Amino acid sequence: MTLTASLPPSLVRTLPGRDYTDPAVFERELECIFGKQWNAVARASDLPRPGSFVTAQVARESVIVVRGRDGALRAFLNVCRHRGARLCAEPSGEVKRSIRCGYHAWTYGLDGALVAAPNLVSMPDVDRTEFGLRQVHLREWLGYVWLNLADNPPPFDEAVVSQCTDRLGDPAAIERYGATNLVVGRRIEYDVRANWKLIIENFVECYHCATIHPELTGVLPEFAKGFAVQYYVGHGAQFGERVEGFTVDGSGGFDRLPTIGEEQDRRYYAITVRPQVFINLVPDHVIFHRMTPLAPDRTLVTCDWLYTEQVVESGADLDKSVELFHRVNEQDFDACESCQSTAGSRAYADGGVLVPSEHHIAEFHDWVRGQLTGAKA
Repeated sequence: MTLTASLPPSLVRTLPGRDYTDPAVFERELECIFGKQWNAVARASDLPRPGSFVTAQVARESVIVVRGRDGALRAFLNVCRHRGARLCAEPSGEVKRSIRCGYHAWTYGLDGALVAAPNLVSMPDVDRTEFGLRQVHLREWLGYVWLNLADNPPPFDEAVVSQCTDRLGDPAAIERYGATNLVVGRRIEYDVRANWKLIIENFVECYHCATIHPELTGVLPEFAKGFAVQYYVGHGAQFGERVEGFTVDGSGGFDRLPTIGEEQDRRYYAITVRPQVFINLVPDHVIFHRMTPLAPDRTLVTCDWLYTEQVVESGADLDKSVELFHRVNEQDFDACESCQSTAGSRAYADGGVLVPSEHHIAEFHDWVRGQLTGAKA
């Protein structure tokens, strides 16, 4: 059935089905959104020593993030300046003093400068800085490495930090969780057969919570009413009266993070940082999702559960703590895959509709359209 031009006031139209399936739309999103916005790609602790590196996919580019001998992190396009060979094929590793191309042995320092190449001394006109690796803008925040491919990226505070402030209503609120100093207690990667936008749409609404999240609504009873916490600035969903902790069965978790405020205790806060990060804040840990779109119908989601160093080093059993959101993830991603499987149907050619508790998803759709047309959202 084709939707009529007008809808009742209770309903708002979604994006059309092709926006979730069309390779041309996906390529445009990679260029105009992921190629211009800040992307979280790694935990800084994933690069513990000088020479430690990770590779990350940002839009259509492979990027090397490496820790220099001075301790600083730098990022470069993973492309040799000689003939364009990929420099680092592994997702992570460690080099000693330089990055060497396996094709013709052009070699770059950890600062990206060209330091050696066969017969280079016979080419004194080759500027070693000019022919060094192409640098990528990098910022560290909340213990994560954020990259931006644009020549002139938007200011990080305006583009990223402001989204957290707008959600929490207090610029200091997220800093109180001390995420920079927390430790990865568990990391799980999910290969989701769904478009990245479906994953964001699902995360920002809770109309589905009573249907598919029995464990989550058991801990956060207000979610059964269908309103997501992201609908309200500064609101955190309160734990149920008999719930002791943010665990799969509501049993006690760990000691409260020492720097959060009393008003943040026994509450769950969710933040979406467009285009590819979800941050979940609870009293004793932080859950951090980062997405990498791989195809119109495929998205890699990496989820970190972050705890204090004392909790992780003590060997504490994290299973009940991790299991709650792991189940939520699996339930959500199954739902997204279900929607993806029919996004190309003629029944969804004009898209679907949003009910009142989902109207804020339309703001995300407007943002996507604005990025693709070059307008400011």
